[in-house]
Amino acid sequence: MALIVAKFGGTSVADVERIERAAAKVVREVKAGNKVCVVVSAMSGVTNQLVGYCGEINKLHDTREYDVVVSSGEQITSGLMAMALQKQGISARSWLGWQIPFKTTDQHGRARITDVDAELLLERLNDGEVCVVPGFQGVTEAGRISTLGRGGSDTSAVALAAALGAERCDIYTDVDGVYTTDPRVVPQARKLKTISFEEMMELASLGAKVLQTRSVEIAMKKGVALQVLSSFEDHIGSDLPGTLVVNEEKIMEEELVSGIAFSRDEAKVTILRVPDVPGVASKVFSPLAKAAINIDMIVQNVAADGKTTDITFTIARADLERAIKTLEDAPDLEYEKLITADDVAKVSVVGIGMKSHSGVAEKMFATLAAKGINIQVISTSEIKISILVEEDYVELAVRALHAAYGLESGAA
Repeated sequence: MALIVAKFGGTSVADVERIERAAAKVVREVKAGNKVCVVVSAMSGVTNQLVGYCGEINKLHDTREYDVVVSSGEQITSGLMAMALQKQGISARSWLGWQIPFKTTDQHGRARITDVDAELLLERLNDGEVCVVPGFQGVTEAGRISTLGRGGSDTSAVALAAALGAERCDIYTDVDGVYTTDPRVVPQARKLKTISFEEMMELASLGAKVLQTRSVEIAMKKGVALQVLSSFEDHIGSDLPGTLVVNEEKIMEEELVSGIAFSRDEAKVTILRVPDVPGVASKVFSPLAKAAINIDMIVQNVAADGKTTDITFTIARADLERAIKTLEDAPDLEYEKLITADDVAKVSVVGIGMKSHSGVAEKMFATLAAKGINIQVISTSEIKISILVEEDYVELAVRALHAAYGLESGAA
């Protein structure tokens, strides 16, 4: 008998019919002799609607009240899923984040899980009950409802799997695994049987929306086996039909490039004529950090006159207005002009094979040059290269790079 955490994303529980279909998969796991804890997202589109309501009231809203509003979507799904399981003859009940509890930091809207007290859930699971848990939400030390940010249900599921000592965490979504890139952009994209935690973490952080970065990080740290699979196929998780996310040493042959990721959720900020003196970067990025604005790519130009320099960085598009206000209000920050752009996109190539092979960057730049695509910013790590381009060119860039690295289905 295995203990499995099964997480169903928004598209998998988009309406009552899909909730009942997801419940049927859980029933099959239970009848196979497994203990199952279910984690659910909000029904597709609900979170966007709730976020929209908050924005209509005030774009610079109180994030504590924002969490109260947006966490309600998962609560609804949890109750409906428990009802669907009961309808199919399964003993089940729903649990809210504060009832478990999922303890988090007080960084509302982007809280991080600090502890999961799964003792009571484990008792119920051992008694044969299916526990249904809302993803994305927790509770702060002050007793306020908190949320984990976009994709936080994945993190909830993995953290819960670690706390329960689950054999596997199955992430049911609208795709049947992890692909070399988005099949909607490149129909020839190839499904991967396995991928390393390190590669998956990079792909997730760079725009691949299959898994949230934090969830992969926790899985790697805690040794939680992950599987990405489709909720729309007949298989259940125990059939192992999806993509397994594993330790690097379990992959037989390292691919030079495993995937191409992209993100349209980007904005570029350039601060012109900043004094070129020690500590200036801290004056730029410390206020942004305090405002909980994550920085991605950073480029600082060489000072042409020896006195001033320009600093360019990228952030999530949704944070642009908050970032502008933060920089304008930052004490002791001197600059001539602030320039922003929200018509940019990030494209990245990822592969653990880069550690032992050269020429990946050269091929990337040559391929984009041949297509007339201008690169605005470049960022690299040991297993990835990311570039910023005009948003209008993102799909062309992805298709060209996917072909250049021979990632198509059936490619040698």
